[in-house]
Amino acid sequence: MIEVTATPLERLSAEGVSIWLDDLSRKRLTSGNLAELIATQHVVGVTTNPSIFQAAIGSGEGYEEQLTDLAVRGVTVDEAVRMMTTADVRDAADVLRPVYDTSEGRDGRVSIEVDPRLAHETAATVAEAKQLFWLVDRPNVMIKIPATKAGLPAITEVVGLGISVNVTLIFSLERYAEVMDAYLAGLEKARAAGLDLSTIHSVASFFVSRVDSEIDRRLTALGTAEALALKGRAALANARLAYEAYEKVFASERFAALQSAGAHRQRPLWASTGVKDPAYKDTLYVDELVAPGTVNTMPQATLDAVADHGVITGDTVTGGYEAARADLDSVAALGVSYDEVVTRLEQEGVDKFAVAWEDLLSAVKTSLENKGADSE
Repeated sequence: MIEVTATPLERLSAEGVSIWLDDLSRKRLTSGNLAELIATQHVVGVTTNPSIFQAAIGSGEGYEEQLTDLAVRGVTVDEAVRMMTTADVRDAADVLRPVYDTSEGRDGRVSIEVDPRLAHETAATVAEAKQLFWLVDRPNVMIKIPATKAGLPAITEVVGLGISVNVTLIFSLERYAEVMDAYLAGLEKARAAGLDLSTIHSVASFFVSRVDSEIDRRLTALGTAEALALKGRAALANARLAYEAYEKVFASERFAALQSAGAHRQRPLWASTGVKDPAYKDTLYVDELVAPGTVNTMPQATLDAVADHGVITGDTVTGGYEAARADLDSVAALGVSYDEVVTRLEQEGVDKFAVAWEDLLSAVKTSLENKGADSE
């Protein structure tokens, strides 16, 4: 029974939703802010991506001493970026280690993404994932691999090595089904290799707000009353149907055989949960996606909004599958192509992270050159 006086974040946690923070920086670590969020805001995990690191390291705040040391050593720009990002992830993993231990590996996780420029290269993605796992050297790290076509066999290979994976940039139900299949194939590979399946965890990051942004744009262009009435409904419908697919796959005989060997479900993670349309309630993609066994990774602004005025009324997912199908069918009936939208969003997502990574490399290159000149 959930306390009536419980805070929204307490209620969310009690409903079986793990609250992860979608942000990380050196300042957040050294100031004790991350530890404070764990202690007071029910945060039990951290996700990062190239855009987050670009914002954190690009500012230079907190990284000056390490940048100077790296410049004096004459390391490459790529090596410098990896040294800084893995240092932050390692330190965050240490802060979250008690959560990892008490949750038996379920939470207390910190995710770090493979180089986004490798999104369409399977072998390079696998090699990068292995390198990142070795560099961070913490059992509670999760390696993020994008759910591109080339990423799918990489997921299987990396899980098969016993490495926990956060699959990112999932937009479509079809691709999500392929992601779950890739995860199960990885578990089967790990079992065949004699690995302990109980040590492997995974989440599947299903993106939310970007789906509404793209479909709403098309509905607005149509401009009819029928089209406008559907705005703000597609993303929730898409996510709810993803949860339905998750329930089916992890109730299957195939997974049952793995579960008996110690395997864990690959939990759905709601990503991109910051509302992009100011007309929508800022807690929309949290309040309306409450379901047991899920993760919701929130940027700071969304976490603060939920803490202040989130309305957590219990499970808002499992009873809505038929309505969700009807919403997506209605969008399709107006000529808005679901396949076209999700294909575009995947490509844009990969491109956006690649650009952020290039911007980060450029900023670090300039810093290294300046500090190298200063030391001469």
